[in-house]
This record gives sequence, structure tokens and C-alpha cells, in this order.
Amino acid sequence: MTNAMVLCRFLHFAVVLTLFGAWVFRPLLLQRDTALEQPLAQVGGWLAVMALLSGAGWLLLITVSMAGAWDAALDPSTLKLVLGHTFFGQVWSWHLLFNALLVALLLTPLRANRTLQIILGGLLVATLAPVGHGAMLDGIQGRLLILNQLVHLTCVSAWLGGLMLLVMILRRPDGHGIKTLLQRFSGVGYVLVAGLLVSGLINVRVLTGAFWPTPLLSGFALILLIKVALVGAMLGLALFNRLRINDCERQLPVLRSSVMLEWLLGLGAVAAVSLLGTLPPMISN
Repeated sequence: MTNAMVLCRFLHFAVVLTLFGAWVFRPLLLQRDTALEQPLAQVGGWLAVMALLSGAGWLLLITVSMAGAWDAALDPSTLKLVLGHTFFGQVWSWHLLFNALLVALLLTPLRANRTLQIILGGLLVATLAPVGHGAMLDGIQGRLLILNQLVHLTCVSAWLGGLMLLVMILRRPDGHGIKTLLQRFSGVGYVLVAGLLVSGLINVRVLTGAFWPTPLLSGFALILLIKVALVGAMLGLALFNRLRINDCERQLPVLRSSVMLEWLLGLGAVAAVSLLGTLPPMISN
């Protein structure tokens, strides 16, 4: 049950965050280039469908967990109870509605409307923020924690989606000024990394009462350490690419592999977050 929940959470977080981030970075990286619009539209469609399926699966697993029986996942009355009378269910009702509207949008002539795509994608990310540890506190503290979680998710989303889009460009580099693209990406990347680090430290401090939970090598603290190590490796690769920016046009295979690895490390960090969401934070004395 726990393994299924972690896998479902990982898949859902990964596709939602990557999808929104790619759309946010699209005007910055693609600009007037239209060669990648069709491939990006196809990827976006598949990601939106995967998000809807994994989001529905997440709801069913939560229902099973609350009811204590697998057959509860297919019981309309139990599902109605979860959706209508739990905080998760109320948030998730809106989340699935936004996801369904996004899938419908991508199947109509309005799929070319970038504003609607970004609005619905942003609402999907926003309704992820109250889920999990974001709902631990009540009142103004709880609202501020959710807001901080939203900042954190937005930074992660832009970084992951931007990396995916950069990988797509590097696979078809003709007509692109790679050096210019990297400069644009890294310029925004500084802001994203700062937001990611600050919001992450706030999350840890609020959830555990300390700047780092203890004991270090067990439970919540261990998975958090793995996540931080993966993000650190991403930052190392980003710095490596930034230092070689003047030679990037002649080193495209190396650059492509480096960006791909950075993106995979980001997905690994999302997997760690998916597991963290199922573990209770270690509260400091």
C-alpha cells in the first residue's frame, strides 16, 4: 500500500510539475521557433492525461487507506465521503476538476491558447501545495506554510520543466543559439535556486522545529538528506554547464548528456519528496 502511494505521488508530482514548468519556460527558450511546438504539444497532452490518471489513482489509494479496505476504492458512498468531508478530498476535487479541464482543453482547438494552458497548469500546482505536510498546521501559520510550499513547488516546477524543454532543444539544436539559450536559462535559474533553497529551509524549520531533523540517518531525516544530495548534484551540473558555456556549441553531446542527467536527478529528488510526504516529520524537542 505504501509503495503504491509513493509511486503514485511520484508520478503525479513529476508530470504536473514538469508540464507547468515547460509551459512557463516556453516563451523564454523557444521564442519564435515553431519546430518544437508540435512535439511539445504532444508531450503536454500525454503528461496531462498521465496527471489525470495518477491523480485519480492517488484519490483511490487515499480512500483505501482511510477505509482500511481495498473494495472501498470502488464504493461511491465512501468516495463521496472522502471528497466531501476531508480536507484532502475537498482540495483534490478542485485539483481533479482543473486536470480534467486541462485535458479537455488540449483536445479542442483552444489547445493553442497558451494563457489558458498556463492558468490551468498553475492551478494544478497550486492545489498540490495544501496536500501532505502542507496541511499540518491550522490558522495563519497553516496558510503561510501552504504559501511557502507553493513557492517551493513553483521553483521546482520551473526548473524541471525548463530542463525538459532544454533537452528537447538540444536534441534538435539546428537554428538555436545554444549559448544564448543557456545564458537565459541560467539567469532565471539563479532566482529559482534561491527560491528553492529558502522555501525548503522554511519548510524543514516549520515542520520539524529545527534547521535539520535528527537522528540524521533514519526515517524522515535520511530521505531529506538524499533529496538534498540530489539537488546538490543538480547544482554541481548546472555550474559545470555554466563554466563551459563559451565552448558549448562544440561540446553539444557532453552538454546534452549533462542536462539530461541534471533532469533525471531532479526527478530523483521528486521521488524523494514523494516518499517524504508519507513519513511523519521528526519534531525537535
